[in-house]
Amino acid sequence: MKTAQLWGYRRPDGRVGVRNHVLILPTIVCATQAAKQVTELVHGTVSFIHQHGCAQVGVDYDQTFRTYVGMGTNPNVYGVIVMGLGCETHQGRSVAQEIAKSGKPVELVSIQDHGGTLGAVAEAARIATKMVQDASALVREPFDISELIVGTECGGSDACSGLSANPAVGYVSDMIVDRGGTVILAETTELIGAEHLLANRAVDDRVAKKVYQVIEAMEKRAIMMGVDIRTGNPSPGNRKGGLTTLEEKSLGAAAKAGTRPLQELIDYAQRPTKKGLVWMDTPGHDIEQLTGMVAGGAQIVLFTSGRGTPTGSPIAPVIKIATNTPMFEKMRENMDINAGTIIEGTESLESVGERIFNELLLTASGKLTKAEILKQHDFGIWRIGPTF
Repeated sequence: MKTAQLWGYRRPDGRVGVRNHVLILPTIVCATQAAKQVTELVHGTVSFIHQHGCAQVGVDYDQTFRTYVGMGTNPNVYGVIVMGLGCETHQGRSVAQEIAKSGKPVELVSIQDHGGTLGAVAEAARIATKMVQDASALVREPFDISELIVGTECGGSDACSGLSANPAVGYVSDMIVDRGGTVILAETTELIGAEHLLANRAVDDRVAKKVYQVIEAMEKRAIMMGVDIRTGNPSPGNRKGGLTTLEEKSLGAAAKAGTRPLQELIDYAQRPTKKGLVWMDTPGHDIEQLTGMVAGGAQIVLFTSGRGTPTGSPIAPVIKIATNTPMFEKMRENMDINAGTIIEGTESLESVGERIFNELLLTASGKLTKAEILKQHDFGIWRIGPTF
């Protein structure tokens, strides 16, 4: 089988990054604006806005903490400056200490300890300047596709999603898995009705049983709120695009998983423990599931859309794949690949899959996606509990 040699950055923990960012990581909503100011001052830094970090308890606290650490330890990140306020629940020091276990450079800046916003921004910018310069001295090294974790996602789906882009991504998923890589399937809410297909492909009875448990738990969350999960899925945009039921949407979404065995199910923002096809338990919300996969170690994400979306990540390149040609033509500045040629009958599913795979290889070695060029730095953590 033909192997692909890619070029990336080897990290101290042995993993390989396809980008070389310095992340300004705010552990509390109160520090997000200060972190943003640092990115405006220092080229080569990235950050994100969020509303979390305080008054969180139990499993909700644990999940947010895991997401922070996962973003900081993602191999696309060279080094991290953790920015906290000082009195929050998610203490910046704890996050920094956990990220430091990866061996990458980590520094902590507290707004309260540095006399306020201006002092903290100045200190973080000073540290970031040196960190970015050190990062820029690194040279890409060859690595094999088996070291990639690729996230898959569909957002703004339409009637073409399950016929063109999603099965084409499934074709790519099989190519990655066959070459020793890892593919993450997410969006549990959009697999309801198709779970039996994935359970039938589970590597053992334990994994198959967990498939049904994860689906049941997601449906029970909606019931506890007194609503039918189908009131949110398909969304109004999905319906305008031609989808009529959640099951119809799920059958299309499941096509991204290709045909290879399902190795394991993992929690939100958890790193896969096995190679091959992996299911991460996430909501259907595009940004929240994207964040979960990247926090779980995905270096690249394949994102299909029928309605069109500008979605991107602050640290992982997101390759946007259009399911139909009219939308691709209308949103060329956001979409990277057109899979609508399958619908038109001018190209085979396999041919489009090969184009997506080649784009993945180029992106892994440095080619920028449209979302990266437009600085589409989306971030959102799945909340599973109230604040107190």
